[in-house]
Amino acid sequence: MFEQTFKNIDDILWKDAGCSTELDYAEQSSWILFLKWLDDYEKEKETKASLENKKFKPVLDKEYQWSSWAIIKTKGGKVDFNKILTGPDLKKFVDDKLFPYLSSFRNKAESFDTLEYKIGEIFSELKNKLQDGYTLRGVIDEVDNLQFRSNKQKHELSALYEEKIKNMGNAGRNGGEYYTPRPLIKSIVKVINPKVGETIYDGAVGSAGFLVEAFEHMSKLKSLTTSELKILQSKSFYGVEKKTLAYIIGIMNMILHGIESPNIIHKNTLEDNIQEIQNKDRVDVILANPPFGGKEKEQIQENFPIKTGETAYLFLQHFIKKLKAGGRCGVVIKNTFLSNTDNASIALRKQLLEECNLFAVLDLPSGAFLGTGVKTVVLFFEKGKPTKKLWYYQLNVGRSMGKTNSLNDNDLTDFIKLAKTQKLSDNSWTMEIEKINKDTCDLGVQNPNKVEEIDNRTTKEILTEIEELDKQSSVALNKIKEFL
Repeated sequence: MFEQTFKNIDDILWKDAGCSTELDYAEQSSWILFLKWLDDYEKEKETKASLENKKFKPVLDKEYQWSSWAIIKTKGGKVDFNKILTGPDLKKFVDDKLFPYLSSFRNKAESFDTLEYKIGEIFSELKNKLQDGYTLRGVIDEVDNLQFRSNKQKHELSALYEEKIKNMGNAGRNGGEYYTPRPLIKSIVKVINPKVGETIYDGAVGSAGFLVEAFEHMSKLKSLTTSELKILQSKSFYGVEKKTLAYIIGIMNMILHGIESPNIIHKNTLEDNIQEIQNKDRVDVILANPPFGGKEKEQIQENFPIKTGETAYLFLQHFIKKLKAGGRCGVVIKNTFLSNTDNASIALRKQLLEECNLFAVLDLPSGAFLGTGVKTVVLFFEKGKPTKKLWYYQLNVGRSMGKTNSLNDNDLTDFIKLAKTQKLSDNSWTMEIEKINKDTCDLGVQNPNKVEEIDNRTTKEILTEIEELDKQSSVALNKIKEFL
């Protein structure tokens, strides 16, 4: 049922002049989904308070609650069509009253980690793009069919939302900021293996795929006590996101997966001077796919010891500084980082090898990442001791990769298995760090198990083969002419 509802929502949005892309569909459906979730969440809290004989104070004033403007029902539980707003009246209420009211929460909230602040932040940063109030009414009616009550309902909704994020990732050339292939995220999480009680951080959180998968992984490690579940819900996962849409999508994604008060901050991670990061700011685990290829301003570069315009290199410096001693990190980066000869690349590799144990590199095939031709690797490292031996794994899926033929869980099974013991195979090998060039610290992927076949034929033999191929082509061409 929910799947059809999601499809109906997109069909309705497609008809509105204010929405033209998958990104618009996700943004506009997300704020409406958020308000419906909030209504169900508040009802659940109210019921619980009533059972415990406690007072309950809703977050929103009565006029702005879902049941007062979105779907108004009679005492018999049927929609009161005489009272619900639609068309221009509905659009006017949403634009002129609802959004200003909700955005005001950002200034009223006691701190950024409260639900009130999240509400204010979301509705300060976006606007209702739907130009037709009747279209808006259609979307609201569909969203009202969704229920966020049971775990089964939440699980189904989270899966559908993941699919929507995946479609966003395929929608444009910058889709990678919204979606990292889920099988890849799973494999990174399994190798890093975050545990209950540890803090998990993503400084380029995007749609929060890493935090969501870490939550799923940690939830299943053991049977959780009430206090452990509370820690997992509110004091385990932290993220920062610069872009408004990704921030909203990330919050919604975490909520749908069961993290009711996401600790995501809306800002540019790179604006913070990493020299000001203190012990209290550090985390146990970092999981991330930071944007690469960007060019940061000189003002931003001043926050980092190694000056570079490459966004990913700045994030990597931030991550190293942000980790506690003994903290672990799994981060996606372009494979050129391993062997680039510019000063920033060399300096950053030296820092990584000296301050951290870079214990594994996963080399991904071309096209594995969102079907693009960009070659990437995943770096796995632990902070606090230098690297002595590096284990490589070169992923070979045996097929061409693309958007319709992407990574799957089976592709990474062997890597996850071998990573635990760092065994050697046709696709894996080790390198002693003391043997690398100390000036360049080149860590480029060179699989010693794959030797290129050398053509030992003489020039005469090659020319003879070319002549034979020419004859075969000539015969085939004559047969085609006879047939025509």
